Amino acid sequence: MKGTPAPKITIFDMGDVKNPDRFALELSLYAKESGQITHNALEASRIAANRYLVNRAGRYGFYMKARLFPHEILRENKQATGAGADRVSDGMRRAFGKPVSLAAKVQKGQKIITVKVDPQHFQTAKDALKRAAAKLPMPCGISIDKGKEILKL
Repeated sequence: MKGTPAPKITIFDMGDVKNPDRFALELSLYAKESGQITHNALEASRIAANRYLVNRAGRYGFYMKARLFPHEILRENKQATGAGADRVSDGMRRAFGKPVSLAAKVQKGQKIITVKVDPQHFQTAKDALKRAAAKLPMPCGISIDKGKEILKL
C-alpha cells in the first residue's frame, strides 16, 4: 500500500507532565461499545478536554493522557460522478482504494482519555471528559479509577 496519512493527534500528554503522580484523583473516559475512532475525532476530543481543563484548573492543575493511537488505515474507492461516469469508472472492480484517514480500534470498556486532578477540580475534570465524549462517535462513560474514598460519594 502507498503511504499513509499523518495522524492529526500528535500530543498525548498534557498538563503537569513532569509530576503526574502528585494528583489524588484519577478519572477515565471509557467506551461503552466497540468501534473505531478516527484521528480527527481523537484530536477534537483531546482539544476540547484540554482547553476546558486549562481554563478552569490552570495550566499545571491537572494531568491528561490520550490513551489511543490511530493505527488502522482507512481507504476510500473514489467514484466518478456526472455525465459519462459509467464509461470512466470501474465500479467495484479492483476497488482497493486510496488511504484517506487513520483510525484507532476501541474495545468495549477500553479507556480513551485519563485525567488526574486534585479533589477541588473533580467536577471540572468530569465536565471536561463529558465534552470530550461529545466529540466521539460512540457512547462513553466516566469512571473514577483512583481516589473514590476522598470524594465521599
